[in-house]
Formats: sequence, structure tokens, C-alpha cells
Amino acid sequence: MTALAGLKVIEIAGLAPAPFAGKVLADFGADVVRVDRSTSAMNLDVLAQNKRSIALNLKSPAGIEALIRLCEKADVVIEPFRPGVMERLGLGPDVLLKRNPRLIYARMTGFGQEGHYAKMAGHDINYLAISGVLSTLGKHDEKPAFPINILADFAGGGLMCALGILLALQERTKSGKGQVVDAAMIDGVNYLGSFVYNMNKAGALFQTPAGTGQLDGGSHFYDTYKTKDGLFMAVGAIEVEFYKLLLKGLDLDEEKDNLPEQMDSSNWPKMKALFTRIFLSKTQAEWVKIFDKTDACVTPVLDYYSMPTPAPAPRLLRTPAKAPVSNDGTDVFLEVGGESKKILAEAGFSEEEIRDLVAKKAVAGAGLEKSSL
Repeated sequence: MTALAGLKVIEIAGLAPAPFAGKVLADFGADVVRVDRSTSAMNLDVLAQNKRSIALNLKSPAGIEALIRLCEKADVVIEPFRPGVMERLGLGPDVLLKRNPRLIYARMTGFGQEGHYAKMAGHDINYLAISGVLSTLGKHDEKPAFPINILADFAGGGLMCALGILLALQERTKSGKGQVVDAAMIDGVNYLGSFVYNMNKAGALFQTPAGTGQLDGGSHFYDTYKTKDGLFMAVGAIEVEFYKLLLKGLDLDEEKDNLPEQMDSSNWPKMKALFTRIFLSKTQAEWVKIFDKTDACVTPVLDYYSMPTPAPAPRLLRTPAKAPVSNDGTDVFLEVGGESKKILAEAGFSEEEIRDLVAKKAVAGAGLEKSSL
């Protein structure tokens, strides 16, 4: 038994953040049905594991009504469009919550439902920029350095959306009512930065320009260093006791080598240069052997694409998530409309109704016309 077994989710096909929210729910046992366009031969969504697909024509009144009926039987619907799109389709929260008052209606947007940027296009880098978080990233006296699109799209977007859905489901156990979950990526990533923001306001950390502080690349004891074989080591020895072990592993001694005090930022550039030279003297494997099983907080930078397939997290020991399926990149896609007929039947559509939807070109799927007419 998985944690979310029995939960029925309708996911309107979209780009990465909303599918990730659906993936989190599916991996932990929810029955997630992705609603694809009936005219699409393929959907390049790579986050479709443990989901099923139905292909509907949402430009058809019959297709719209079919989706509404699916939502009547669902616990959650996830929509990925800009503000107003679902309303124009006749699928806004006023319509769906009226037909199913217990429905959790999750809206995944970049800039939110309202505000200056709400109706504008954007991507992870733009959401980071408007949230303010991008201004904290990068090296001193250089332009802001955006990371790969994980922070806003997936941490502040998809994962926060999944959290909002679970919170709304928990509240529903008390009220018996559904509600709208407004998951904007600018809000989510801004919230993720709470520690940095609050430490700055408290005058404790992050008081200096980006790239000059303890934790943003300014210090020598919290940075990455290139090794002799062109690989890298990550160093995060903040605490005094960990810093001493770092120096020991580097064959340095504070007194004998007349090293400056760890937190003396005026000497950080000089110490970085020293650490750079030392790390270049050995291969990554040699440094791993030196620091392995110590508290020096020194680890190798591993190649992400050489790692095993990402597994659902966190681990639930009594009701674990579904195990990830190892893949070589060829089996991550879901057949568009692969289970259209079965999904409709499960929702209470009769054979006659399904044939009518096919005739009206409101639904599509592999073999559906042949088996339903």
C-alpha cells in the first residue's frame, strides 16, 4: 500500500513544473491521469512515470463536458495554463467546484493569477529574477549566475504545488470542502529563500554583496575546487571543528603555516588561492581517500547523469513510494491517449457515450475508434 493509494488526480498536460507535481503524487501512489490533446501524436513530457493518458479535444463542447465529468470523480485537478485560459474553456474553478465541491483545484503558474506579470510568458530564470532570489546568486562583480532550471520550476513550482495539494487534502478531511491551490513559482522560490532573507534582516549573514559571503562563494571554506584530473571537490567546512579537519586533510597547520583566522574575510582570497593550488596537486580519487569518513565536509562532485535514476523522496518506510524504473532515455514517454477508453469507462461512461465522443472527435486514443465503433 502506497501513501496516496486511492487518490484520483486529473493533470492537464503542460510543461515541466505541473507534470512534476503530478509525478510526485503518482510516485507515492495516486492515480494520475494526464489529459493530452486529441490531436497530439506524442507528448515529450519526461515526467510521466506511473501516470496514464487520455486524449481529449478541449475545443469541442463534448470534450469539455467529458473532462468535467472526469473531474466530478476526481480528488484533484492540476492545470498549467496562464490566468484566464481555463475560464475561457469553461473549466474554471467556479465550474468544476460547483460540479464537485470536494475538488482540490491546483493552478500552476509562473507569475501568479494576478499582478503586473501575470499574463506574461516566462521561464525559470524570469521567475528567479522577479522573486529577487536571482540577485543573491553569482560571483562578486559579475552578473547574476542562474542555475539549471531547478529552483523556480521544480522546487518553488512543482514541489510547492504538490505540497499545497496535500495541505488542501488534509484540510478537506475536516471541512469536507475542496479549494483552489494558487501555486505561483515566484511565490514558491521566494518562500524557499526565507532563511537567506531572514538572516540578512537579522544582520547575521548575507550582509555583503553576492559572492563575497560565507555561503555564497566568497569564503575559501565553502567552495568547489578543481583536482589534478580535471574533476572537482566540494568543500563546506563552516564550523571550527570541521575546518580543523579540512586543514589536516590538506596537510596544513594554522600555527606552523601561519594561517589567518578562518573568519577573517580580508584573507579569504589568499586562502582560496592556496586551496586551489593544493587541490590541483591530487586527483579526485586521492582526495576522496583522504577525506572519506571524516567530518571535514569535503566530498567529490559527482556526475549527475551517471547516477542511478532519481528515486521518490522522502522515503516512507511503512508505505514506500513506487520504485523508480531504470531507463536509458527511451521509455520515459507516455503514449498519448493510451488508456482513453478505460479511463472513460472507469468514470462511468457507457459504451454508447464513448462511441458518441469518438464520433464527435472529442476523444482519441490507440485503437479507440476500432474498439468503440
